[in-house]
Parts: sequence; structure tokens; C-alpha cells
Amino acid sequence: MNGLRSLAIDVILFYSFFMHLRQAFLCLVYNVTMILSFIIFLFLLFMNPSIFKAYDVRGVYPADFDEATAYRIGRALVEVLGFRRIALGRDARESGPSLLNELKRGVLEAGCDVVEIGMITTPMLYFSSWHLNVDGAVSITASHNPAQYNGVKICRKNAEPVGEQSGLSEIAQRVLSGDDFGKALTDGVTTFEDITDAYYNYFSLFADFGLAKFNVVVDCANTMGVLELPMYERFSDNLTLEKLYCDLDHPYTAHEANPLNTSTLSELQDRVTTTNADLGIAYDGDADRVGFVDEKGEIIPMDLVTGLIARVLLIKNPGATILYDLRSSLAVKEVIEESGGIAHECRVGHSFIKAQMKEQDALFAGELSGHYYFEANKFGEASTLAAFTLLNLMAKTGKSISELVSDLRRYVHSGEINSDVSDKDAVIAHLKEKYSDGILSELDGIKISFSDWWFSVRASNTEPVLRLNLEAKDQKMMKKKRDEILMIIRGV
Repeated sequence: MNGLRSLAIDVILFYSFFMHLRQAFLCLVYNVTMILSFIIFLFLLFMNPSIFKAYDVRGVYPADFDEATAYRIGRALVEVLGFRRIALGRDARESGPSLLNELKRGVLEAGCDVVEIGMITTPMLYFSSWHLNVDGAVSITASHNPAQYNGVKICRKNAEPVGEQSGLSEIAQRVLSGDDFGKALTDGVTTFEDITDAYYNYFSLFADFGLAKFNVVVDCANTMGVLELPMYERFSDNLTLEKLYCDLDHPYTAHEANPLNTSTLSELQDRVTTTNADLGIAYDGDADRVGFVDEKGEIIPMDLVTGLIARVLLIKNPGATILYDLRSSLAVKEVIEESGGIAHECRVGHSFIKAQMKEQDALFAGELSGHYYFEANKFGEASTLAAFTLLNLMAKTGKSISELVSDLRRYVHSGEINSDVSDKDAVIAHLKEKYSDGILSELDGIKISFSDWWFSVRASNTEPVLRLNLEAKDQKMMKKKRDEILMIIRGV
């Protein structure tokens, strides 16, 4: 009897101990869950939503954009875009490897396969999206921004852009929501592929230098344009190559990699003149933009480059459609039509331009910012192809680049002028009313044209800024009209 009583007491004590242990375990789980939830809350609280731009993701590392954000972007882009296999590369920034690994982990855990393609330029990204058997391509890059920045650029198959209006807003909402991601049935797998030889082989086919010989200076600003140089080196019989800041062992240690900022071209201008070069070429940070300097050391306006490239392409493709962004000189439209092409204005911004190119089956498009889009890269940028096309024109005509550009210097352009404005809509309405006797286009902001001058005013999507571009038949009229309109915009 005593034995049964003792056994009962032992059972009661064991049960009591088990219940206390269970309660302690549940408290531990609860506390851990609360701590993790608090950590996630803090992460989302301090995540900067402004890293999601119109066309990509970009911010200071690690303050704005870090590995945790990269992971969530990897999960979200698969969920939102439905990718099953992507190409994944990066630029040369120090933060690139860790960010790539975390974005890749997110992609793999979402059940999507990854083809790693190493360090790449953005034109290589677009090439990979149609050269490889993938649903899209992603690069860890912050373009021309300084070394402390990093970000993400995404496209679908065939270089179709993913921007604010085509999936990026949904990705941002998912990343910022803080909600957990579901578990895929199986993780994706990683493979590796080097696309550089295929890329170089393909675009080298477009070089047509004949017996011409040129001295060329290329400024890569110690950024990703370095990866484009092997294409020039293939033509050593035609091209003597002078390299300026072409060191990826010490990336992002030179001047800003941004040829649109003409002050960054001063060293290139000097090198071109001191070496008697025929052409100077400057890449931006991810090599999707390119600027040019003529043999006299003069900067070639980027819109006029569009006209020169169109002239070459239309020799072999008569009647083709060429797009030019609405800020471009009227001379660009004239040259396209004089060369037998069909000229169409387009909005500013690569997603709009690529969509219009696809819709109108355009052969080529050029943007005032130095983006040059080719059907040959599925409407994606191909900066070295732009350089080769200029060299082709020089070889075919036997003329210097300054002689070729002189034919397009028909008008005087103001360049883009930004003004801080509190009520952008009111200013634009005032301009429409005041200049109502001109021909109005509202393709992108407003553009009003007269017989001997025109102006375009566009609102920034992210800042209280209006952007003015204006062109006239001569310097006197350009200055007069520019100052007249700036007085209205700035309320002077």
C-alpha cells in the first residue's frame, strides 16, 4: 500500500515538474518570438523606403541598403515576378559579394534557380537575359554612385525592364511589409556560367573598321567599363588603345564615373589632345552610359551622338524607325529623316523607351543622358556598340569625329536646367497659357515648339524640381528665351 502511495506521489511530482518545464519552454519560445519580432520591427523601422527608385534599388551601404534588405528583395522578386531561373551578377564594389550572397539566398529559398555570372557590366546583364535560358537577370550595382552606395537592377527575359510601373513597386511593398515569406517546397540550385566570351564575340561582329587606324583613349573611372576593354583589344590592327583609370584592383578610387557631369571629362579631354587621339570614350559606373570627346578635346553632346549613330545604322537598314528622347536637338530628327529613317520622339526613362522601341519595332534609340539602346541587345543599352558605330562611321567616311559632328551643330541648346519649385503644376499651367500659340506636346511634361525655338519642361517624380531644356536657332535667341522662361519657373 505504501508502495502505491509512493508511486502516486512520484507520478504527481513528475507531472508537476513536466508542467513547470513545459511552461518554462513556452515562456522561452514566447520571449524568443517577441525578441525576433522586435528585431524585425526595428529592421523595418530603420529601412529606408527611398532606396526604391523609379528604375532600380539604390542606397548607402549599410545604412540604407544592407544584407537583410538584399535577402528580402531576393525573396520578393521571385514571389512578385514569378521567376523560376535567373542570371545573377554584380559590379566591383567591396560590399558586392556579401549582398549578392544574401540576395541569392533569398532567391534560392523562394525556390528559384540561380545562374551566377560573376562581375558584369549592365549591358552584360541585358545580354545574359536573352543569351541564357533564364526568366530574368539581376545585378548588384549602384551605377555611377560613389563606392559607399550599392543596389539592385532587375530585368525580365529579353532585357524587359522591371521598374516602378512594371513590378518594382510591388517588390518594394512586399519588402517593406515585414510579413514572413512562405517556404518553397524545394530550394533552388546554383550553377555558374561565364558569359564574357559570348558577349565579346557577339558585339565584336558589329565592328567594321576596314583598314582604318585610330588612336582611342578610354576612361573607365576605375569602374565596370574595364570589362568592356577586351572588345577594343581584339582590334589591335585598327585601334591603338590608351587607358585612363582602367584599374579594377582599386575600384571606385578615381573621379565620379558619370560622363553626363561634364566636369568628370576634363582629364579625358587633356589626354585626347596630348596624345593626338582620334576619339575619347568615357564609361559611367556600370557601363550602360557612355560619353565622347572629339580629337580637339571638345565634348560631343550626347543627343548629337544619337544622330551620328542613326546615320550609320540607316545605311544598312533604310526606312528603319529610330527613337530620340524629346530633350534632343531638332537636328537629330532632321538627320534621321535625311538618312531615310523614321524619327519618333520618346519619353525620358529607359523603361518607357524600351517599351516604345518594342511597340514600334525600332532599330535604335538615344537618350540625352548617354543611354544608347539597340535592337541588337533586345532594346537594352550597349555602350561599346555605340562607340564601335562611331568608329565605323569615321572609317567609312574618312572624316574626323569633329567634322562629322559639325553637321549636327545646327542649333544652340541650353542643356538641362533644374529649378526648385513648390507648385510644379501651377507653373506648368502658366507656361501652357503664356505660350499657347506654340505647338504643344504632353508626351512627358510639356514641350512647346515654335518655328525657330522650342522648350521642354518636365517635373521630377521624386523632388520639387522642374527640368528645363530649350533650343533656338542661335545663341542670342537661346539666351533670351531661356532667361524668359526661367523667370516664370522661378517666380522672379
